[in-house]
Amino acid sequence: MIQLPTRSARILEQTGCFEPEEISSILHAREQEGGNLLHRCLEVSGLSEETFLPKLAAAMALTFVSLGQEVPAPDVLALFPAKVVYHYKVVPLSVEEGSLRVATRDPFRPGLVEALQLSSGHRIRLGLAPLAEIEKAIKRLYGVGGETIEEMLEEDGGEDIDALLDADPNELDEEASVVKFVNQIIWEAHQEGATDIHMEPMEKDLRIRYRIDGVLVQVPLPARLKRYQAAIISRLKVMSNMDIAEKRLPQDGRIGLRIRGEDIDIRVSTMPTVYGESVSLRLLMRQSTLLGMEKLGLTPQDAAKLEKLISRPHGILMVTGPTGSGKSTSLYTYLNTINSVDKRILTCEDPIEYEIPGINQIQMKPEIGLTFAVGLRHILRQDPDVIMIGEIRDRETSEIAVQAALTGHLVFSTLHTNDAASGFTRLLDMGVEPFLVASSIEALIAQRLVRTLCQDCKVAADYDEGYLKDIQFPVEGMDTIYKAGGCEACRNTGYRGRTGIYEILTVSDDIRQHIIARDPASRIKATAVKQGMTPLRDDGWSKVLNGTTTIEEVLRVSDDADEAV
Repeated sequence: MIQLPTRSARILEQTGCFEPEEISSILHAREQEGGNLLHRCLEVSGLSEETFLPKLAAAMALTFVSLGQEVPAPDVLALFPAKVVYHYKVVPLSVEEGSLRVATRDPFRPGLVEALQLSSGHRIRLGLAPLAEIEKAIKRLYGVGGETIEEMLEEDGGEDIDALLDADPNELDEEASVVKFVNQIIWEAHQEGATDIHMEPMEKDLRIRYRIDGVLVQVPLPARLKRYQAAIISRLKVMSNMDIAEKRLPQDGRIGLRIRGEDIDIRVSTMPTVYGESVSLRLLMRQSTLLGMEKLGLTPQDAAKLEKLISRPHGILMVTGPTGSGKSTSLYTYLNTINSVDKRILTCEDPIEYEIPGINQIQMKPEIGLTFAVGLRHILRQDPDVIMIGEIRDRETSEIAVQAALTGHLVFSTLHTNDAASGFTRLLDMGVEPFLVASSIEALIAQRLVRTLCQDCKVAADYDEGYLKDIQFPVEGMDTIYKAGGCEACRNTGYRGRTGIYEILTVSDDIRQHIIARDPASRIKATAVKQGMTPLRDDGWSKVLNGTTTIEEVLRVSDDADEAV
């Protein structure tokens, strides 16, 4: 379509992005060295695709397409096989006046129009869109791994793939379609920042969902995926060293992968259901970059308080909250902050979620008797200064932790309780003596994770004042507050990323008296608030007021905490 140098020169000149000598250099380099003309234009101009492509579209009398607003009909999508769409990075949009509108990133690609015409049987009218938008649209419209499922259908001729299942899965070619599809699902989850992948068999479908920012998101998948359910699950069981013949009992396993130079440890769990085995994968980024204290979402006052707490020579610092509230990330951040050559730090973990240089991390193995209690007892003979216990689950572990704190060690650990004050009553319920709890614990930190607003699409919110008073939102001096919008950048959720909300309960003499008297958590919390503790929900309201998150998010994650004192 655009092959003559004179026409190419005229188009580049009309974009207004280049000097004449730059155009000559671009075209000469292309003629001598080959390569992609669009790449050279972007390199020389220094512009992004989002800036350059609208100018290029105007120069070529093409349209610049916003793919987020396009909803192609199913019969239009069917005009191209998925492998054509993925190979050429194009999206069919609509048929108008006998021509098929197609979005592409690169109108200079040799043979593009001819290949698309041959594949679809229609005349082609190009529109331009950035590559990132095209790739998002392809996933949304054709499903993750659409071209791989198409390959499977071609390979088995539309029949079931019993032959593949009967073969030794360890000898499968890495390019085999089932292997490729499973890798695509894991890679896509990694790119999206998912922490979990759930594969759930339904009566007529296989549903796959990612947990992103703490919320489950359904993955768009190709049609007819259900027929490959058994092969996909068998592949995952092989990767995690499970028994592929056992389908009646739950199984657990692990997968170790290396993606983009990062080691990902995947915990795999299978569970038999009515329509087949459900598989859950937990993605652990073992070498992820740890957050600094400044990135946890702490207020300046709470950050200063925590800096003092984690620098103490002894005592117990506990982080509380439900599963998925960021407890482990906080503990790793504290350890990384105090990590130095003059401190010996040892941890008991199950599993090890992050690897920190300079810290001795021990993986618990209950199946051979290496429990938290056993590991902790032996750690005390290793001359530690700081100890981290992944979770306190029973009386034995809690009593050893208390003794460690009372004999001059700084101990970090986690508990599953709704608020900070409930941590004391949980330890007492485990059978630890009140005077030991009061003597050893320096602070309890309750936390939750709230999704942060997408800054590209957040919108001002207008709430009824009566409603705000009912939920005890601080309306006095209230400025503009925001609610979630929705755009392509945030997958139409209105949120991107997460931050923490906290309540930090430091143990004072009055709190110790409450513990020794076995007073209820509500009385302990009331005293702590009088002494300056910010309750969990109040910390959330401060993040609503500064535009970080929304009222709905704070209510969602703190609904089980006693915000009223």
